Amino acid sequence: MFLQVHDLVAGYDRGTVLNGVDLELDRGMVLGLLGRNGAGKSTLVMTLMGLVPVTSGSVRLDGVELAGRRPDVVARAGVGLVPQGRRVWAPLTVADHLALASARGRRGRWTVDRVLDLLPRLRERRRQPAGQLSGGEQQMLAIARALLTNPRLVLLDEPSEGLAPAIVEQVAEVVTTMRAEGVAVLLVEQDLHLAFRVSDEIAVMDRGRIVHRVPTAEFRRDPATAHRLLGVA
Repeated sequence: MFLQVHDLVAGYDRGTVLNGVDLELDRGMVLGLLGRNGAGKSTLVMTLMGLVPVTSGSVRLDGVELAGRRPDVVARAGVGLVPQGRRVWAPLTVADHLALASARGRRGRWTVDRVLDLLPRLRERRRQPAGQLSGGEQQMLAIARALLTNPRLVLLDEPSEGLAPAIVEQVAEVVTTMRAEGVAVLLVEQDLHLAFRVSDEIAVMDRGRIVHRVPTAEFRRDPATAHRLLGVA
């Protein structure tokens, strides 16, 4: 497997959040990660990116150990992050964001021109400060910024949050494009429609562990399990 997470324990000063996460993800695969609020999904994303301290366990990407490494080391290994809440720099223009990401990223297929072809609204807004963009435009910018690092693994944390259906559709198209090019994607999502559409498999977290994982089609055929694990119909 391309990404191998074994018995990962991590958390913050106030206590442990991840209680022995085991997770595998192959190239060109999209794994939808679901769970109730507080289950540890975002903490897992931030830990994989090197932003939360690791207590114990292993995170191997293509055989290289990344557990406990600095975020810049993780990024150079080929991990891209689209964080929850976008986290764009409000005073910088769209063009500034793209130039910075491109300059610090790995060489590969994703160039500024290609990203702007995929997300044409950003081309129209490239001279605008990020703080003046709509929520959907900021999300596209966060995704573009990650793509320009030419990642092998992308961590998408709640990309549909607060977005209009048309923008969610764009997110789905981008994820589909990444998968077609062999990029592995870990998608943390509350929007079941988006998760079901783009994910090859669904995993569910509860209390800092992966407690259920099946192919997406099987998960969709089992509403009783979805209700038990997620509290949804």
